[in-house]
Amino acid sequence: MELLLLVLGALAVATLARREDWPAPLVLTAVGIGVSFIPGVPEFRLDPELVLPLVLAPLLYSASLNSSYLDIRANIRPIGLLAVGLVLATTAAVGLVAYWVVPGLGLAPALVLGAVVAPPDAVAAVAIGRRLGLPRRAMTLLTGESLGNDATALTAFKVAVAAAIGATSFSWSDGLLTFLEAAIGGVVVGLLLAVAVHAIRLRIGDGVLESALGLLVPFAAYLIAEEVHASGVLAVVVAGLYLGHNSPAAGFSTRLQETAVWRSVDVLLESLVFALIGLQVRTVFADASPDWDMVGASVVVLLSAVLVRFVWVFPSAYVPRALSRRVREREQAPGWRQVLVIGWAGMRGVVSLAAAAAIPLEMPGRDVVVLLAFVVTVGTLLVQGLTLPALIRGLGVRDTGEQQRLLAQAQAQNEAARASLSRLDEITADGSVPEHMVRRLRSLAEHRGNAAWERLGRQDQESPAAAYRRARKEMLTAERAAFVAARDRGEIDDETLRVVQRELDLEEAVLSRE
Repeated sequence: MELLLLVLGALAVATLARREDWPAPLVLTAVGIGVSFIPGVPEFRLDPELVLPLVLAPLLYSASLNSSYLDIRANIRPIGLLAVGLVLATTAAVGLVAYWVVPGLGLAPALVLGAVVAPPDAVAAVAIGRRLGLPRRAMTLLTGESLGNDATALTAFKVAVAAAIGATSFSWSDGLLTFLEAAIGGVVVGLLLAVAVHAIRLRIGDGVLESALGLLVPFAAYLIAEEVHASGVLAVVVAGLYLGHNSPAAGFSTRLQETAVWRSVDVLLESLVFALIGLQVRTVFADASPDWDMVGASVVVLLSAVLVRFVWVFPSAYVPRALSRRVREREQAPGWRQVLVIGWAGMRGVVSLAAAAAIPLEMPGRDVVVLLAFVVTVGTLLVQGLTLPALIRGLGVRDTGEQQRLLAQAQAQNEAARASLSRLDEITADGSVPEHMVRRLRSLAEHRGNAAWERLGRQDQESPAAAYRRARKEMLTAERAAFVAARDRGEIDDETLRVVQRELDLEEAVLSRE
């Protein structure tokens, strides 16, 4: 019952935030912190054995499905610098700072802290950036970073924990080998599983069963990879990227169902996770019982986690261009405003808290490390998350490529319309299709081909295509009301209503998507 109330409460807060156009992750965290101090509220703790496979895996898989493999491949160098280089640099920098400022904290436990807080969670940043129209390349970098940094951080975490608990056979060379084995193994497992699932789905021919199989992929990828000591997170990401890139080969019903299902799963899990982040604050502070010296050290660690990102992103954005002519020719120089926004978009999230909860009880300084991890996570979520929209607006960082993308879409739609009309001529050459139906089919193809051109040329007024969609939606609403009235009068049954309603819904979905 407590879990049910938690989920319902989180969804209620998320609904209010989405309706008011507030960043839902930040609102959920703030509300969770407030609720945690209400007397009688039960303690909630993240169980890493459940959070990583049951929460993180589906969230990463859903993000991977909706990511662009082509964009990520085109930006693999800067994404790699963020997802791998920055994570390792943050692990080292935050670990050293914590070692220096926290009394009695050893170097190995401090590095565990560094690995715990190293991976930013891009959920809040991407949501804010999408709402405010961040440039496409910035969104690609943030999304690509979020897909790869978790695997790097969790692998570094395992290595640091082995050193902290004094594993007898541990050495740093073994740690590096473990890191490489986990990364390569995760890629291989994810790719093999995705290829097999894609081949099976192409032969099923049933959208419901194909979607059901897709729901199992993130959990299977994570568990199989972890079973063979590979990176479960990386396996999930690779599987999602492969299946998302090859989704055009699947059936239309599979794509429609998967889109709806994963959007619902995302909202549910994200709401639950960010509410849990806030609800655990009171428990963590009670366990650690911090004094004023610890409060000061926590602030220093938080600042170091924020600053190391700036120290890394600016040189990584410009130094490769200065050293390589090939990079200068292939990539456009990013503006300093865009780099500044990426540097400030370093909010931590569920991975940091799940890793903190997974620290072995026998590790020296565990309570202190968990406390510092929560300070960094909640601090970055609230401070950076609340100020990121104002920073984006103040710097005027906007997507200037919408016109070019609309032009490319118009050209592609025009070519698709010509292919469609050519095929129509072929299949109607024998006269088997009535002439009035041919004219209607031709009109539909021409309408879709001209829609993007009309949007391109009529930015400040309603285009004919937009007027058509508006009028057709009104007609569909009237049709739906008539069918419902017929059902209520007993003229048709519910099964008939569901059949016709699905046809109307599919057409309205097409109109809304356009």
